[in-house]
Amino acid sequence: MHEVTVQHVRNLEICHDGRNPSQKNPMPTLHENAQALLRKLTANPNASFHPGQFEAIEALVTDRRRTLVVQRTGWGKSAVYFISALLMRAQGSGVALIISPLLSLMRDQVQAAERAGVRAAMVNSANVTEWEAIRARLDANDLDVLLIGPERLNNPAFREEWMPYLQPRLGLLVVDEAHCISDWGHDFRPDYRRIGALIRELDTNVPVLATTATANERVSRDIAEQLAAGANPEDVVVLRGSLTRDSLRLGVLQLPDEAQRLGWLVEHLDTLPGSGIIYTLTVSAAEDTSRLLQTAGHKVLAYTGKTDPDERREAEEALKANRVKALVATSALGMGFDKPDLGFVVHLGAPSSAVSYYQQVGRAGRGTDHADVLLLPGREDRAIWEYFATASMPDEQNAYAVCEALGAEPDGLSIPALEARVQLRRSTLELLLKVLDVEDAVRKIGSRWYSTGTPWRYDAPRYRAVAQARVREQEAMLAYESTEGCRMVFLARELDDTTAAPCDRCAGPWYPEQVSERAVQQAQGTLNAVGVEIAPRGMWPTGLQELAGENAPKGKIPVSERAEPGYALARLSDVGWGSRVRELLATDESGEPLDTPVPQALGQACVRVLAAWDWGETGRPETVLTVPSPVRPTLARSLGEGLAHVGKLVYLGEAELAAEPRFFGGNSVFRCADVMRSYQIPPEVIERLREHPEPVLLVSDIVDSRWSITVLAQRLRAGGASAVYPFALGVTH
Repeated sequence: MHEVTVQHVRNLEICHDGRNPSQKNPMPTLHENAQALLRKLTANPNASFHPGQFEAIEALVTDRRRTLVVQRTGWGKSAVYFISALLMRAQGSGVALIISPLLSLMRDQVQAAERAGVRAAMVNSANVTEWEAIRARLDANDLDVLLIGPERLNNPAFREEWMPYLQPRLGLLVVDEAHCISDWGHDFRPDYRRIGALIRELDTNVPVLATTATANERVSRDIAEQLAAGANPEDVVVLRGSLTRDSLRLGVLQLPDEAQRLGWLVEHLDTLPGSGIIYTLTVSAAEDTSRLLQTAGHKVLAYTGKTDPDERREAEEALKANRVKALVATSALGMGFDKPDLGFVVHLGAPSSAVSYYQQVGRAGRGTDHADVLLLPGREDRAIWEYFATASMPDEQNAYAVCEALGAEPDGLSIPALEARVQLRRSTLELLLKVLDVEDAVRKIGSRWYSTGTPWRYDAPRYRAVAQARVREQEAMLAYESTEGCRMVFLARELDDTTAAPCDRCAGPWYPEQVSERAVQQAQGTLNAVGVEIAPRGMWPTGLQELAGENAPKGKIPVSERAEPGYALARLSDVGWGSRVRELLATDESGEPLDTPVPQALGQACVRVLAAWDWGETGRPETVLTVPSPVRPTLARSLGEGLAHVGKLVYLGEAELAAEPRFFGGNSVFRCADVMRSYQIPPEVIERLREHPEPVLLVSDIVDSRWSITVLAQRLRAGGASAVYPFALGVTH
């Protein structure tokens, strides 16, 4: 019956009198057709619309309006656009284009569409080999829905080859997770800003649906303005529902340190209902926590942006099938992941905003009466927030430097060539180029970037306002942690939902507050683990000759001139020793770096790393040379001297700082050229190595780009060192 109904809707013919010419009975109403499709989509013969669902469908299908739907996670936003797409296809409209932020979400949506008889396909970087077949299906009018990621819109080839083809064929445009359109949304994603231009280019008869669960009034107004595309934003239909989630029981457990928080998970994870997600703020925290829980006997898997795509897919399926207790994940597992019976969400460290937190905890309790949500905040949260806040926003000086460099080269520049002209990391440079591309200052043709010649101005007030909004979001998150009121009401009001009422589900601690000494010690074993490998660089950066002269090295670094694999005590992002190293990198009230000798506990941990080091055929180092730090000279020097003393090694002193380094955190070309200019091996060290070709332990406080140890190792090897072993307190990544 449902299949007949779906087919009937697809082939619908409407006369002027509203009757089917082949039938005497009146045609089914829009509501009846839509409800039949809903029951097919949900596989529930008794399914009925939630408040607002049919209103959204009607606005799109009948009125062809621009529509914004702000509803809680699990409300059924995907049902709205799938049903609308089918109904409009029955009326002769073209394909629906759905812009969806995550591959995992697209996969889920395609599967859901197929269950409802919706002919769907997706175009993304992971299925390039299928694009031709998908294009053929579009030509044959054999698709109802096409899903793409927002990054496709920032891909020049896709914009030039696909969009002119797709645009006249569009019957409906859907922007999922539409808060990302807005500067005021909780995630800065320049790919999404391209959507505004697409909306402005659409025929006004093409309806547009924007959906999100995390838009406050400010974000909603911004989205409505973009949907209006220059027309009156008041003409945009805005459907806002209550954002409270009655199924969620929320809590915050303040524990004194990392060992306690990890110990709590070790001891109490199995008491949480069903299967769920443990969120961490960094990749390394996800990986470390996953290993700890696995060692403790828990069935968990790590899930991060670094996880192989196939492994991510397998992990998602394992969680959906309840084959694991939890995925230990970063925000890479966020928007769009759908497991209706997800029983819990635990955060090991707090997200930077209450809005982001609401979005993530909304993964739980969609199809169950009860789910548990617990936050375990950490001391390091604010430092992590600050890093991500500054990393994602474009910098004015850098933006103008890129525009100037491209403006001076009419033939354009590749990314490596551009790196030789601007002092930016590859990831930062690529993000900035996306922003400038969206704002029509630059464009990409093939592998080269060009200036468009369009006058461009850095919108300082906008970015300043966004930065201020980020600070307010952080303060709100801290307020959430300490509030004594209903936590669901707090989150809903952060999203400007004034209908929220206290739920009485999170009054008082519903979770165990104590952690046994045994669990703490088990966690402490992970935290006490020392040693992170520092892989030697094998290539000189492209374009080095432009900054360091024609005689600068290029190509592969000969093995005879490389450093050996080295070690750091910890990554700065690590739990455990990483936290202690971060504390050494603090600043005083005036912002000046604190510079102290290495604390005894950290020194002893460093000795443990050296004691476990397998020196191989090259043999144990006999001498120590310190890389001088222009920021924390006492810290670096005390580390080198201390290791030499404990290991009974000859201390060679420090490399010479011939000039003040100018670039910190930039790209490889600038960093390498800067190191070559700034650091020298003292003549007396070279003289000793010529007489005694021995292994050298090259000691640094922090390793970031690895160019200091690469350049100094090359010079030490050229001077006679039989091997160079890098060692540092911390490594950035």
